[in-house]
Amino acid sequence: MDFGLVLQTDPPASRVISLMKRAERNGFTHGWTFDSAVLWQEPFVVYSQILAHTTTLRVGPMVTNPGTRTWEVTASTFATLNDMYGNRTVCGIGRGDSAMRVAGRRPTTLARLGEAIDVIRDLAEGREAEVDGQRMRLPWVRDGRLPVWMAAYGPKALALTGRKADGFILQLADPFLTEWMVKAVRNAAAEAGRDPDSVTICVAAPAYVGDDLAHAREQCRWFGGMVGNHVADLVARYGEHSGMVPEALTEYIKGREGYDYSHHGRAGNPSTDFVPDEIVDRFCLLGPPEAHIEKLRALRDLGVDQFAVYDMHDAQETTIDAYGAEIIPALGD
Repeated sequence: MDFGLVLQTDPPASRVISLMKRAERNGFTHGWTFDSAVLWQEPFVVYSQILAHTTTLRVGPMVTNPGTRTWEVTASTFATLNDMYGNRTVCGIGRGDSAMRVAGRRPTTLARLGEAIDVIRDLAEGREAEVDGQRMRLPWVRDGRLPVWMAAYGPKALALTGRKADGFILQLADPFLTEWMVKAVRNAAAEAGRDPDSVTICVAAPAYVGDDLAHAREQCRWFGGMVGNHVADLVARYGEHSGMVPEALTEYIKGREGYDYSHHGRAGNPSTDFVPDEIVDRFCLLGPPEAHIEKLRALRDLGVDQFAVYDMHDAQETTIDAYGAEIIPALGD
């Protein structure tokens, strides 16, 4: 199993770079960041410095979207980083949550997202693609490689992931829901004539190592609120008891009363009071190293290839070091 580190690009960028260097030293293979240009600093500028100060770490957004940048700009940016540092980027992409809504826009449609996945990958790898009716190619790309991983929860998005994406990003670490969603992605891949095992599975969630479970929950409760945004969209689209989305995912948002993006992805987010302890425990990895190892082994047995640690809490260095010393070695077999 591979491991990634997920951060927000809060200033100073030097701290983000330092934490990514620390992650590489501790055995992490991927460095991810949020991508919301209003809320945080521009991630692609920071990626250039992360890549310059690391040796093998792969970087990318978790996640970008097709709406805030034109597709040829996204592809060219990835291709430039790859040309400079040797194909060490991954494009995590979704419909757009904070980046679109903070700017007063709605997330893009799945149809538009599916088209963008093909175009961005083709352009970044040097092939011709059509953007808004115009055929184009990046003539300077040589031997480019850009895996595109899609974030998804709902049935139509999971099916699109299986048909189009090189990887699947699932932003929660509940084994029951992971099994259900991984199966949906792999079935869609098989139906599209693809090898289901060719789709990389990445589970991303907060991890907090320590014995004070109550404190760890409070530091990670924000995550249930973030996931709740996507769940609320699914309920609005499919209905609360449609059978299209597991009730284990939809039940907890009944007490949700809105969401303030100024606290997005941050410990102490006041918009997450509705998230019960049970959901925090199910969606996150909390407790001593042994508890993390046990849950990660269960996820690995379900086909998870990478666990990406959301490290937005008051124990960033401690968590990175604990994973490097005890948890990553236990899962590297």
